[in-house]
Amino acid sequence: MLSRQRQLITKLHKLLDAGLFGVAFWLAHAIRSIDALDPSRLIKDFDAYAWLLLVIVPLTPPVLELNRFYTRPVFYSRRETLFQLIRSAIWVSLVVITVLFFSKDESARGVMLLFTPLAAFLGFAKEELARRWTIARFGNKASRRRVIVLGAFPDGKAGDDTLRLEKSLFTDSAGEVEIIARLDINETSANRLAETLHETSANAVIVSPRQALFGTIEQAIQVCELEGVDVWLLADFFQTRLSRASADDLHGHPVLVFRTGPEASWQALAKTVMDFCGAFVALLILVVLVPVIPVVALAIRLTSPGPVFFRQQRAGLNGQPFTMLKFRTMVTNAEQLKQELAALNEMSGPVFKVTNDPRITPVGRFLRKWSLDELPQFINVLRGEMSLVGPRPLPVDEVRRFDDPAHRRRLSVKPGLTCLWQVSGRNNVTDFREWVRLDLEYIDNWSLWLDVKILARTVPAVFAGTGAK
Repeated sequence: MLSRQRQLITKLHKLLDAGLFGVAFWLAHAIRSIDALDPSRLIKDFDAYAWLLLVIVPLTPPVLELNRFYTRPVFYSRRETLFQLIRSAIWVSLVVITVLFFSKDESARGVMLLFTPLAAFLGFAKEELARRWTIARFGNKASRRRVIVLGAFPDGKAGDDTLRLEKSLFTDSAGEVEIIARLDINETSANRLAETLHETSANAVIVSPRQALFGTIEQAIQVCELEGVDVWLLADFFQTRLSRASADDLHGHPVLVFRTGPEASWQALAKTVMDFCGAFVALLILVVLVPVIPVVALAIRLTSPGPVFFRQQRAGLNGQPFTMLKFRTMVTNAEQLKQELAALNEMSGPVFKVTNDPRITPVGRFLRKWSLDELPQFINVLRGEMSLVGPRPLPVDEVRRFDDPAHRRRLSVKPGLTCLWQVSGRNNVTDFREWVRLDLEYIDNWSLWLDVKILARTVPAVFAGTGAK
């Protein structure tokens, strides 16, 4: 199934799921009020709860998406599907209970206990119906996409690229796509292609272009244009190891985008909003409600000569330098002393790290242990230079010393306050390649839910005092 078709079906599922969670909330109320046999009374009683539907219905799709509910394969494990639904229902329940707490309304909390199993049950029932409908649909030949493969068939045999294509169609399409003809792209004339379209009543032509000239491909597309048949041009004519290709439009010009990092999406937008709101709230709390930052600044000023803040050029998105802020934890001539300590470096690669660094002041050691020196970086987040979660920003001079060009891919996203490396035991990692591996693992598997999990793991790591030494 093509991406746009999947997106349409996903939108339909989101609407259905939002509606079913709303129905589950109404059923939970009805069951809890079962003693009220008068239907009019049930409706009247529900009026007091109806406003919560404005929370539950729009909240359901994003919560399910955070649990990767809409990225499952066609025939996913029923058990995992049920677990995802239960987790999502619990999340929605917790949000609603929080809203009730702040609104000082306790009347609907009992209803939420019934809501979770009902929402999971209705969602699971919908998924079972969708599964059965999919099986019935793919079993009906009239519902299948009948395609012609126009690729490389040297000596009458499928080439490696064409074989991989057909294998993936067989295993991944779940019977949705049926190959009804195979034509060699370099030997098939326009008339022959048109005749095959007439004979087979094909719905689409898949063009595998790696063994063909663009003029030949253009001719095939023109034939299909006249016939009103879709052309699916595979974007694998360049060998890429990591990039994912997607079609887009550049001011009216169709383009293929090869991207290794996360693409623009509602999750990326939500990450930006979360970064700004999270940094703003954190600074408000730390400056006004719990004045940690003023106290730390005063302690640095009184115990060590020099500025309160340490400013350094770090490599940001795609290596763009920015000034990162930290509370100063070292003596003022730390950069000069760094050369003398080079032989003690414990980290392989371009990064400098020394346990019990003698340049660190007594107050600085305390700040590093509890990660308090990183607090000014919330300002960098508000400026849009950093994110709450992302690979830690390295000094510009260390980035210039990368000996492997592949390491620069960690610069393809904004640097962050915390990252997968930090919550995986940063004091135990001494190989820079392992550090980069964790950063690339984060980039390749990024989701908003992954950010939330890393933030959740960061909090106990900070309170455990496992900061930099």
